[in-house]
Amino acid sequence: MKVMVTGGAGFIGSHVVDMLVSAGYRVSVVDDLSTGRFENINPGVNFYRVKIEGDDFGRVVERERPDAVIHHAAQVDVARSMNEPLKDAGINVLGSVNLLENCRRYRVGKVIYASSAAVYGSPAYLPVDEGHPVAPQSPYGVSKHTVEHYLRIYQEVYGVRYTVLRYANVFGPRQDASGEGGVVAIFIDRLLKGKRVKIFGDGRQTRDFVYAGDVACANLAALNRGDGKILNVSTGTSLSVKSLFQLLKGLTGSSLEPEYCPPRPGDILHSCLANDRVREALEWSPRCKVEEGLRQTLDFYYNHAPDLKIEAPGGAH
Repeated sequence: MKVMVTGGAGFIGSHVVDMLVSAGYRVSVVDDLSTGRFENINPGVNFYRVKIEGDDFGRVVERERPDAVIHHAAQVDVARSMNEPLKDAGINVLGSVNLLENCRRYRVGKVIYASSAAVYGSPAYLPVDEGHPVAPQSPYGVSKHTVEHYLRIYQEVYGVRYTVLRYANVFGPRQDASGEGGVVAIFIDRLLKGKRVKIFGDGRQTRDFVYAGDVACANLAALNRGDGKILNVSTGTSLSVKSLFQLLKGLTGSSLEPEYCPPRPGDILHSCLANDRVREALEWSPRCKVEEGLRQTLDFYYNHAPDLKIEAPGGAH
C-alpha cells in the first residue's frame, strides 16, 4: 500500500512516517520545511519539498499515486492565526481543498485528517466527546473544523473516504519548544537549560496529554478503519500543569521551582477528551503512560541537545 504523509517532516507527522516505514508501507512525504525539519525525514521515503497549497503538489500526487493520504501539513500556531487569519486559512483551508481536489483527480482512496481539540473551544462538560458543541475560539480552530466539512462533501460526492482524528495535547520526541501547545517541550527545554519554568495561573489547569507514538498508531489503524468518522485521539484522563512540572522536575533532577505568572486571556482551564469512539472504531487505545512518555521524550532531548546544563540522571539513557 502506498501512503503519502503531508507534514511528514514535522513533529507528529514524522512519527507517523517512521511507523509506516517500519510496517512495510511504501511512503512518500510532502513538507515545505517551514516548520518541519529535514533531520526528521525517514531515509526510506520519497521526499518532496512543496507546499500543499501550490500547483507542484498536484504533480507530486500524480507522480506518486498514493492509495491514502495522511494529512498533517498545517499552520498550527494559534497566536499566528489570530494575527494572520488570512495566512492561516490559505494554508489550512485552501491548502486542504487543493489536497482533496488532487485526491479526487488521481483517485486516492482515503484521506486521514489531523484535526484538533481546538475545534471544541471552551468545554461545556468533561470529558469532551465528539458530540460536544463546536465553538472554536481562534481562526486556527475555525480552519481545522472547516476542513472536516469539506471531507464529508468529498466522500459523499466524489467517493474520497476519510477519517478525522481530533488530537488532544500531543507530546513526545521532536516537539519544538517554540511550537504552539508544546508545554511539555517548553518545560523540558527550560529545565535542561537551567532556566525556571513559567506557569501561567495557579497551575491547576488540566490537559489531556497523549504520546506521539500512540497518535501514530491511531493513524495507521485509520488506514483500514473508521471511514466517515470523527474521532478524538486522547487518553481520556487529565493532568494538571503543576503536576506535569513536578514529574519533569523529578525526572530531570532539577532543583528549580516554577515562576507563577498571571493567567493568559483566553486560556482554557480544563480539557479532557473522551476516547470511547476511537477505541471502538479503530480498536485503538493509548498504551504509553504519561511518565513513560516523558522519560522517552527526555531521552531524545538528552541525546540531541549537546549544550544542556543538566546532566542526565542515572538510568536516563
